[in-house]
Amino acid sequence: MTIDRLLNIMLRLRDPQTGCPWDREQNFASIAPYTIEEAYEVADAIERDDLIDLKSELGDLLFQVVFHAQLAREQGAFDFEDVVNAISDKLERRHPHVFADAKIATAQEQNVAWEEHKRKERALRDSAASVLDDVPVGLPSLTRAAKLGKRASSIGFDWPNIDGVLDKIEEEVGELRAARESQSANDIHAELGDLLFSIVNLGRHLQVDLETALRHANAKFERRFRYVETRLHEQGKTPQQSTLEEMDALWEEAKRMEASRHRVLGANSE
Repeated sequence: MTIDRLLNIMLRLRDPQTGCPWDREQNFASIAPYTIEEAYEVADAIERDDLIDLKSELGDLLFQVVFHAQLAREQGAFDFEDVVNAISDKLERRHPHVFADAKIATAQEQNVAWEEHKRKERALRDSAASVLDDVPVGLPSLTRAAKLGKRASSIGFDWPNIDGVLDKIEEEVGELRAARESQSANDIHAELGDLLFSIVNLGRHLQVDLETALRHANAKFERRFRYVETRLHEQGKTPQQSTLEEMDALWEEAKRMEASRHRVLGANSE
């Protein structure tokens, strides 16, 4: 079996006598940052639609799972087989419409049922459990904010519609302006955080993943700013030697070119 080859490689890497010195020195905490990094590299390959790279990055991510499982095995906690059985049990338990007799017709119904299964599982572990329990602290802040909002929404703590979220954003902008006028660094910090949290909830209501939206915005900014740098270089200038007005004009030029390109692509696809 192919996975056995990988498990055996992991065993050899961690062998106390003949293994790799670096691999032997690792523990859960030291490996965790690499696990997060590999997950982001998987997302990056998907974003670039690079299936060859995706195959490689998925392998790297799988190795992280194998590494953690080996560390746990050495401590007598669990092993890779236990990890596989745990996720298999969970998937069967949370898909009764596939593996049992429950009736679920749409993806939306499944999302509701999935969250209800998770709520019941938390309650079984601890009757006093919060609906916010097990939302990982180590998640990127935007992702964690979205999950916290989603969990609260699952028990009815949410705005009834998008207008309510937009009103909240306007309220938070007003409070940020007031904090800025007071020149209180602590208040500015807090109000800016509240504004970001409200924007994340707007994304949740609009079914927009904020991490993905921000990645796209980053890529757009980088693309346009590089255009500005290139055009200035063609004029024998650097950004430092140019005025804000000159750079802004080139930025608008980049926007017009992108808009024109999108119109052509849209026409060609019709």
